[in-house]
Amino acid sequence: MKKEVALEEVVGVTLDTMRKVGLLLVSVDKEGKPNAMTIGWGFIGILWAEPSFVIAVRPSRYTYKLLEESNDFTVNVPAKGMEDVVSYCGTVSGRYTDKFKDCNLTSLKSKYVKSPIIKECIIHYECIVRYKYDLEPSKVPRDITSLWYPTNDFHRIYIGRIEAVYADEDYKSKTY
Repeated sequence: MKKEVALEEVVGVTLDTMRKVGLLLVSVDKEGKPNAMTIGWGFIGILWAEPSFVIAVRPSRYTYKLLEESNDFTVNVPAKGMEDVVSYCGTVSGRYTDKFKDCNLTSLKSKYVKSPIIKECIIHYECIVRYKYDLEPSKVPRDITSLWYPTNDFHRIYIGRIEAVYADEDYKSKTY
């Protein structure tokens, strides 16, 4: 059973899980087919007096196309034991396969956005894109450029207003 929770209640678990194994970002295509992508970079906070989740997606990724079409996303915190799913979703492109089917993931309708949540995950954020911008290569420090952008595939930053946060009632027992 999933229940709405306060952002403050789950932000620590979310950031800890992102650092340890990654989170699952879900977006949807025009026909409603979901795709999950692993993310290891993100920010949660308050921007413009709104709770916000900031994500970074490279233009070369299939998820980039879906975010541009849907203008919303969900961030899903995997439960302990989902390491193979997180790894798979971070190495295989949704352009060529159905990751939900391949990983036996269940897509559940979100409350406020088109993009679904992943039932098997323990915490969910529903977000509407409020603003997006591309990193400007000339303004990124050279040490970061050489380490993270050797092919000049710079991220687009998406600022999503968090519309809802909910979690499994027993999520604390399933965290990393």
